[in-house]
Amino acid sequence: MPLRFADGFGTTARVYSFDGLADGREHLALGLGDRAAAVCVDTGGPPLVRVHSECFTGDVLGSERCDCGPQLLEAVRRIEEVGGFLLYLRQEGRGIGLYAKLDAYALQDGGLDTYDANLALGYAEDGRDYTVAAQMLRALGVDRVALLSNNPDKAAQLDRLGVTVAERVPTRMHLNATNARYLATKARRGAHTFDLPSGERFDAEA
Repeated sequence: MPLRFADGFGTTARVYSFDGLADGREHLALGLGDRAAAVCVDTGGPPLVRVHSECFTGDVLGSERCDCGPQLLEAVRRIEEVGGFLLYLRQEGRGIGLYAKLDAYALQDGGLDTYDANLALGYAEDGRDYTVAAQMLRALGVDRVALLSNNPDKAAQLDRLGVTVAERVPTRMHLNATNARYLATKARRGAHTFDLPSGERFDAEA
């Protein structure tokens, strides 16, 4: 599948679908770089893998309330360079779904952070389960990864599910005028780590 992004960047991906995943949903894996041609490529090390949760508002509409869209583009660019996989999981709103996420937005506008808004709606702070990601990787013949993520829970879950995270590679921080509180909340409450660009300042207590 040829890909083209809003900034003009383009590449080609090999798209994989799956049957029999634990949650019964339709998730996709995109093979990029040397993995766009075939699954089994011996590069001498684990492939770079991004497990990306669907975000319609950020990935498709370009919402600046989060950093999902820029993270998706960054992941495709970086994986394309070295070879690996982007797993696109149907886990909108940290697992609560699109409509509930929009309800959570209204609560956030009233002062709650993203975690408390989910709790106020009767959901977990972060309800994402990465069982399907582990299943997808094993189906692709991958049991060791360099995980492109700032989220320690994602790495811990994959390790528990039998996929060895040989390295956790941070994404850069995509800070804008709107999402500073969102990012600070991820750092403070979700223990996300951020790779700060040189000279950029970030207040995790915001």
